[in-house]
Amino acid sequence: MRRNDRSSTESEVDLARSSSKLLFLALITLLAACSSGGYIEPGQAAPDSALVRVPTLASLEQPQQCETDDPERIVRQFLDAWQQGDFEAMYALISYASQQATPYENFRALYESSHAEMRLIDLSYALVALAQDESNTRLQQLTYDMTFASRVMGSFDDAGRTLSLVLDPTVCDWRVAWTPADIFAAMGGGGRLRYQAAIPRRGSIYDRDQTALADQNGIIVTLNIVLNQIPDLPTCLATISAATGDPVETIQARLAVAGPEWLAEVGTVGEAEFPQWDAALTADCNVEYGRRYTRRYLEGGDLAPHALGAVGYLNPEDIEAAEALGFQQDSILGRSGIELAWDSSLRGQPGGRLVIVNSTGAELRELAAVPSLPAQSLYLTLDAGLQRAARDALAATYALYSPGWADTSRGGAAIVMNVNTGAILAMVSWPTFDNNALVPFPIIGEERAQQIIADLNDDRRIPLLNRVTLATYPSGSTFKAFTAIAAADSGVYSLTQRYSCSGVWPVPGLNLTRPDWLAGGHGTLTLAGGLVNSCNPYFYEAGYQLFVADPMLLPDYARRMGFGGATGIGIEENAGLIGDPQYALETLGLQWSVVDAFSMAIGQGMVEVTPLQMTRAYAAIANGGDLMRPQLVDSVRLIDEVSYEMRPEVSAEIGVRDDVLATVHEGLCGVTTAATGTARFVFENSPLQAIGVCGKTGTAQDQGPTPGLSHAWFVGYAPRDEPEIVVLAMVENSGEGSEIAAPIVRDILEYYFYGDEG
Repeated sequence: MRRNDRSSTESEVDLARSSSKLLFLALITLLAACSSGGYIEPGQAAPDSALVRVPTLASLEQPQQCETDDPERIVRQFLDAWQQGDFEAMYALISYASQQATPYENFRALYESSHAEMRLIDLSYALVALAQDESNTRLQQLTYDMTFASRVMGSFDDAGRTLSLVLDPTVCDWRVAWTPADIFAAMGGGGRLRYQAAIPRRGSIYDRDQTALADQNGIIVTLNIVLNQIPDLPTCLATISAATGDPVETIQARLAVAGPEWLAEVGTVGEAEFPQWDAALTADCNVEYGRRYTRRYLEGGDLAPHALGAVGYLNPEDIEAAEALGFQQDSILGRSGIELAWDSSLRGQPGGRLVIVNSTGAELRELAAVPSLPAQSLYLTLDAGLQRAARDALAATYALYSPGWADTSRGGAAIVMNVNTGAILAMVSWPTFDNNALVPFPIIGEERAQQIIADLNDDRRIPLLNRVTLATYPSGSTFKAFTAIAAADSGVYSLTQRYSCSGVWPVPGLNLTRPDWLAGGHGTLTLAGGLVNSCNPYFYEAGYQLFVADPMLLPDYARRMGFGGATGIGIEENAGLIGDPQYALETLGLQWSVVDAFSMAIGQGMVEVTPLQMTRAYAAIANGGDLMRPQLVDSVRLIDEVSYEMRPEVSAEIGVRDDVLATVHEGLCGVTTAATGTARFVFENSPLQAIGVCGKTGTAQDQGPTPGLSHAWFVGYAPRDEPEIVVLAMVENSGEGSEIAAPIVRDILEYYFYGDEG
């Protein structure tokens, strides 16, 4: 029974040994726990409890002998890992006590946030000196210099830094006795890096004659309060809410992020509304007022909103890139139109200061500072007077036909372009709107701005759509000029090709006929005569003959004229559509047929073009064959320093024979002068007859899901002998191009050449 028993003395010895080991382990654990929240200060001896893990029994029974040479090796590994952004490797090289004090997630987050505040690109280091603590062989200190490269601040040095190392028995090697002071010394006591941005005032936008269209001179009043200085918080919150239009909860949230003694910005009031709230805000809240400059669109804000675009807060996906450039998350930058396309010039280059602050916001140290670079101003190709004339011509047309089609038409467009340079002199998308409503802190007041935005969102006409560059339409008979070019230049037709327009065209191979717009037809016509009279059967036949020769001929010529692709204007645009056999088969699952061919020949079917594309194509006819890149910016300047100046750019040469262009030109000029010209009645009493206008009417069937009246087109250029500008008008669902669109073009041309005397 006692064979497995030992004497009571032996049992007591075993128990004593076990108890001793457990007691020792508990003591070590307690010491480690007590030291886990502290850091080893440079120059001080580190207690053993701060240097070791809780040892195992095996390690207690078999103490290890650690190699203590080459501590510099660990420093290099640590700094190399920092250089590479390898935070895991860095963390593995810090002491056990440091790891206990700072979990890896906190360690990484602190470095990541510091890098973000610095806008860090790279860093480098140089070791200076290694010193051993004579009183403690387990502690070493290394002095080194660091250079940081920042996207915003450039390069800055932090010299004379120290890194403390301890001999860590848990790994039997040197380890970094890490604290946040090893990022920057002033962070050791809880300091944090802060980038204080200096954002330059946004540049202004002018027309070609230096008429201001947009500036940063709008002023709003900022409301700043100290929580502990508010006599009655509920009353104050109610007053601020009434003045700013912000919910009380929003104002409370702004206060919550500030200390009770801090001055906190809680809202803004427009300069115009401020006087009515001044007394109440002062009495109820002890408000301190500031001022902030905001974007202001002049000329009522509705002169050129689609071209100018708007500014606004950053989209979430854009914040990281903007912050890397020095902007803050709440920065207001270009969001559309010219404001977006030329944002890098208009916004300037932020400067700022990189500082370390304590928990109360007090500055502990400035690490680097760089001044901001001022924004530049844009001088556009637009002519404000001509822009106004084009806008007013569209507005007058809608007013004239209301009640009538004007009450159901969704909108229109008007463009003026220099045929030789591509400069856009006017660009109007109708209906227009007040662009000031889209600006954060609008000068027209938040209440009015919100009402305008609500109206815009509810408007079935979609006023925010830039119909000049983004909307696509069938072009109707304005496309016939390009069918004529394709037929004559390819050799399918001669320049004197004659065809009898009887009023009806029988579709070859099909039991179908297509009527002309004029019952009884136009008689026998040449190529130029077909354009003058806009005879549909003439161009049905041309489209058919092109199809027989090669189904790709007409689509290819259309693309040579710039259709089906972006113009390169620089703001948002739609490429449109020019169909062809491959598109029909791959996209629609259909074979390209003669119906597709003759429909395209008159600008219907698989033809969707923007008004800007059509304007550019006619400019190429007028200038002799150069497809110009449309441009909206004439120059970019900072006072007298010019950083950009517009140069005419030929996107492509259309490669059409001169005699073909001359014949098409002859036909287009006859549209406004010949007895049977489709727009003669519009121009016959105009002073423009003295210089000559060439152009083309277009009445395009609406191919939408609920077709209405036809879209009215007219595009013309002048003077006849030396064309200078091309003008286009397009009005959705309004009827005949000659009746609706041609008078708009006439009025714009008269303003351009004769001013108010036209």
